[in-house]
Amino acid sequence: MEEVVVTRKGQTTIPKAIREKYGITVGTRLEVTATKEGVLFKKRPSTLDLAGTGSAAVEDAIGLLDRIREEE
Repeated sequence: MEEVVVTRKGQTTIPKAIREKYGITVGTRLEVTATKEGVLFKKRPSTLDLAGTGSAAVEDAIGLLDRIREEE
């Protein structure tokens, strides 16, 4: 278990070991969910994660592409 500090802006740093374990790099999108135990961060799949896997629904891939286009 590691402890982090929240800044005035509500920001914190995810410890390096956790970032490496879950492949969280610059630009990675995370889902934030309130749970009974606290706050849960889950890595959102990127276009590269979805490409060729056949595991993602077509709607998910289209939605992800739409979000990417909006950001550009």
